[in-house]
Formats: sequence, structure tokens, C-alpha cells
Amino acid sequence: MTRDTAELTDDVLDDIPLAKSETPEELEDLALGEDYALNPEYVEMVVDAADSGDSKRLRELVGALDPADVADLMGFLTADYREQIIPLLDPEALGEIISELEDNIREEVLEATPSVTLARALEELDTDDAADVIDDLDDTKRFQVLAAMGETDRAAIETTLSYEDETAGRLMQREFLAAPEFWTVGQTIDHVREAGETLPELFFDVYVVDPTFKPVGAIPISILLRSRRETPLAELMEAVTEIPVDMDQEEVAYIFDKYHLISAPVIEPGGRLVGQITVDDIVEVIRDEAQEDILALAGVSDAGRDASVVEIVKSRLPWLMLNLATATLAVSGVAIFQAEIAQLVALAILMPIVSSLGGNAGTQTLAVAVRALASKELTTANARRIILRELLVGLVNGLCLAVVMGTATYLFFGPADHHDKLAIIVGAALVANIFTAAVGGILMPLALEKMGRDPAVSSSIFVTFLTDFTGFFAVLLIASLLLH
Repeated sequence: MTRDTAELTDDVLDDIPLAKSETPEELEDLALGEDYALNPEYVEMVVDAADSGDSKRLRELVGALDPADVADLMGFLTADYREQIIPLLDPEALGEIISELEDNIREEVLEATPSVTLARALEELDTDDAADVIDDLDDTKRFQVLAAMGETDRAAIETTLSYEDETAGRLMQREFLAAPEFWTVGQTIDHVREAGETLPELFFDVYVVDPTFKPVGAIPISILLRSRRETPLAELMEAVTEIPVDMDQEEVAYIFDKYHLISAPVIEPGGRLVGQITVDDIVEVIRDEAQEDILALAGVSDAGRDASVVEIVKSRLPWLMLNLATATLAVSGVAIFQAEIAQLVALAILMPIVSSLGGNAGTQTLAVAVRALASKELTTANARRIILRELLVGLVNGLCLAVVMGTATYLFFGPADHHDKLAIIVGAALVANIFTAAVGGILMPLALEKMGRDPAVSSSIFVTFLTDFTGFFAVLLIASLLLH
């Protein structure tokens, strides 16, 4: 190599930027957008590292993310990529990542994780989160994981699993801070420092208990830390809202929302304190229940991002088949009035409009009723007033739409033979159908609630049937009366 060539090569090399290893903070900034969603480019970087078999780079990319973001990342990857990532996850963060995963992805990750590794990961979680994960395991693996856990953690999880699903007992964490009422602020603070890891990772209140371990009050940590050490707890404690261990989680969420709670003690039937529920668990319950109700109103279930075509079809087809049956029943009334349709073909054009408007009005009333029932704004105490209000709204909306639709019908079809009566037929049918939609939209959820059924699950099918049937039948019945 000549000297000139060597100098040229050195110049070229100087122009090439040297690759540098990003810090975890830089990687996190690169991974998340301003809305805290994962950037597609970062997902591609993870995929590229996995394709090239670069485990070190893959560990850096995944390790820089918060456990919630790792769980989100798993949803964007295929099963093969997830299998590469699972062994690289930090054992201390693995439990939290698993608890954040979508259900179908969680099952896959749990199956691929060794029982001993899973046991160590779950020991890092609060009992409520650990029990939730354990509950998803098959019997064989559940036994293996529990056997690999410490005796204290295993007993706490088994006790949590003994409670009914979707109750306060399953929602609560068994770690909490309790102190006798004769203790002082100083004694309590010293106890917190000495207890260390036996206390929950995050807590907001000190529960003051009597000699039988029943909660008699609570002291927010902020008040405790601002008080003098010699102050007795009995002078600081406030009234506490107790949660029965068998209360449904929706009821618990309602209490938290109504009384603006951050945490609350959970008690057994005898009144003994056995756990606590914190607001982060309630946020998850409210989110899950809201999503469940929205999907139920549409007659679908949450198949997840990784669901197959078969799984999605199975979740939606039964409701569509039921809808087909009710729709067929609804239009069967049309056959009775074939002569009226033959006499005035314009009826076939207008019937779907009347039916569609009724369906939309029913959906509006139904959505309001289901939300009001869920938030306890609609109860037996005010049901009569709410029902009358919705019926009046339906009547007024029907009259307004009748005027608009009747006028449009007259202008469009004109005063030709029988066409002058179309405006009256359509207007009267709209009033009848919109009013019927209001009746069905408010009474159907109330009836299902009274029967102990979820009003969000099947109300929409029946209300749609009711408005379709009334829409077709009202137009044709009124036409048969006016055309003869």
C-alpha cells in the first residue's frame, strides 16, 4: 500500500461515525413516543436483533423498557420472537411483565417459562398479582410453581385463590401495615423501618386495629409523617371504609369512586382485617369492566392482538346467528302486507329508514341505561323518574323526526296517487318506532338487571329486534289502514 493510499484510507475511516452503545435512558427515549406508545422503529430494531441472533443487543433493547412497555412489546411480536426474548428478561421484572401481558400471550409465556424461574418471579409480586398469574396455570404447572415457592408466599397465594373470582378477596393484597391504637407515631415509624420487606411495596394508610385485629380507623402516611413522635395513633385516626372479603369487584370499584378512596381494608365475615385494596387495582377493574361492557354491547369479545381468525370467528358468529334469527323474525311481518307494498312500492324504500332510525334511537337509550346501571345512577329509588324521562325524550324525538321525514317524503314523492298519504304513514310510523325504541332501551336493561343478568350482554340484540319489527310493522299497518 502506498503512502497516498494509506492517507486516503485513513481519511475515509475518519468520516465513518463510530457505533456507540446507547444508555438505557437514551434507548427508552428512542422507544417511546410523546404519547408513551412504542415507536414502530423500535419494534423493528428488536425484530432485527432477534433475526440476527444478537442476544446482547436484544437484551439491551428489552432491558431498557419498563415492564409495562415490555408487555406491550410482546403484543407486537410473533410467538417465535417472544421465545427468544423470554430467557433474556430480568428475573426481578419477569413477574411484573407477566402480570401485564394480554391473556392469550400470558398463557404462552407461562408455558415457556420454567417452573422454578416462574416461582422466583412471582415471589417479587404482591399476593393479588401473583395469585392472578397462578390462576392461569394448568394444574400440573400450578403445583410445580407453588412447590418451588417459599412457605409464606405459597400460603398467602393459596388463601387468595380460595376466594371467589372477581371478589374483593381475589383483588386484595395480603400485605398491609397495621398497628394497635395504643401505639404512638414514633413506635409506628420505627416498626415500618424494622419490618422492611414484610410490608407491601406501596401503601398509603396505616390501619389501626383493636385487640381482635378489627380495623377501628386509618391514618394516611402523609399525616403520620407530619405528626410528633409521641402522639398516640388514637388521636390521629380517621373513620375507615371497610370492604367485605366476598364483595363483588364492581361494588368495590363503586365504593372507591364514591368515597374517593386511595386504599381500603378488607375484612372477613367476623370483622378481622385480612388484606387491603389499593387504587391501582381499582383502576384496572374499572378499565376491564368498561371494556367488557363496550364489547358486550356490540356482541363481541376481546380476542386480543394475537388471536387467530378461528378464535375471532368463534367469538362473533354466535351473536350474528342470533341477530339473523331475530332479523328474520322481524321481517316476517312484511309478508302479511304484500298487497300494500304492491299497491305503493315507495313503502319498500321508506321502511328501512324508519327501522334504522328506531335502531339508532334504541342504541342511544340502551347505552345511557347500561352506563347508569353500572355507575348506580339508575336504581329502584329513581327508576320511575328515569323511565318517564326517557319515554318523553323518545316521544319528542319521534315527533321531531316525523315532521322532518314527513315533509321530505311529501316533497320527494309529491301529491300523486296515494303519495300524499306517504308523509302521514312515515311520520306516524316514526313516532311509534322511536317511542318503542325508548321503551325497549330503558326497560330491557332494567329487566335483565332484575333477573341477575348482565344488561350489557344481550340487551342490544333484543332492542334491535324490537325496533326492526316495530319499524316494518308500523309502516305497513298504518299504510293498510290509510290505503283501504
